Amino acid sequence: MSGEMRTESGAVEQPLAQRKPMRLSWHGWLALGLILAAGLAWLAYHLLVGRYEENTNNAYIRADQVAISSKLAGYVTGLSVRDNQMVAAGSELVRIDPQDYRDRVDAANAAVTMAGAHAEAAAADASGANALVVQLTAELAAAEAAAAYQQGEVARYQPLVKSGAESSATLAQWTLQRNRALAEVKSLRARLVSARSQIASAEARRAAASATVQAERVHQRSAAHDLEETRLIAPIAGQIAARSVRLGQYVQPGQRLMTIVPVDSLYVEANFKETQIRMMRPGQPAEIRVDALPGLTFHGVVESVTPGTGASFSLVPPQNATGNFTKIVQRVPVRIRLTPGPLARKVLVPGLSLDVSVDTRLGKDEAAAIQAELDAARQ
Repeated sequence: MSGEMRTESGAVEQPLAQRKPMRLSWHGWLALGLILAAGLAWLAYHLLVGRYEENTNNAYIRADQVAISSKLAGYVTGLSVRDNQMVAAGSELVRIDPQDYRDRVDAANAAVTMAGAHAEAAAADASGANALVVQLTAELAAAEAAAAYQQGEVARYQPLVKSGAESSATLAQWTLQRNRALAEVKSLRARLVSARSQIASAEARRAAASATVQAERVHQRSAAHDLEETRLIAPIAGQIAARSVRLGQYVQPGQRLMTIVPVDSLYVEANFKETQIRMMRPGQPAEIRVDALPGLTFHGVVESVTPGTGASFSLVPPQNATGNFTKIVQRVPVRIRLTPGPLARKVLVPGLSLDVSVDTRLGKDEAAAIQAELDAARQ
């Protein structure tokens, strides 16, 4: 009996030793070659590029929006913007009733005028006091000279009267004149002291009046500034959002009235894991995919890396020095510059979700330098 074997269905089964080896056709070899080439290409891309790409879907479009608030209290008498309207920098947004603030400006102007008049009067008093001192000084000098002359005459007539050459009446007359001159000198000296004290008082009043003028001018500038603040001006160009103010509404100081979103200055805030920022540096290119625009890829550039994790800037930082500590991979915000075109800006608004990929190859040399520093420190 031959070495043939039959199956249960009666078919003849060739022995293993007599089977022919399977051979790939050219189609199979081509497919295998393509698979190997694709694998090698993927490996090369991963080694040269892919391993340096850091990706995250924890990213959003942001804008440095400005909240518009009123500095003053009053009724809104003018409203120049609508919801979602585009405004230019310097354009008027809201006008508050200015009448009360005009009255304050008028009162401040009147106070400055009155204070200036008081200052001029004080200056005149000071000038008068100085002039009086000069006059009294001159009169005192003349009185002292007269008293000295008359004293000399009294001294000259005394020996003559003793010798009988002159009468005692003449000596008495010169003595009387001398005594009057000395009294005049004493009076002038007292008046001069009083006048000099009046100078100090007048100068003090003039200084106080000048200070009052300066204070009233400060109030005047403040009132004028408040009058200007009745017109709320757009500090930046952008689009109006969250407008809550209405015509005729009474607003309070600090009340938020609307928000201006600078749609021409959008940027991306991408929150990367702490394990992804080792080689991330400003200037590196980024690819951005927006969920609202599937299939489109925007290009950006890393502007900066926040000097701290998001948790470190929260209002209530986590207290990790506790017994129930659980390690959580932290996120580091990275700011990426985004420059979309005019058509894209119509769709891109703050808050949209993104997928971001950053090419960190430019940072590998710096990472190597950090490793070299560590190696040098160990030595």
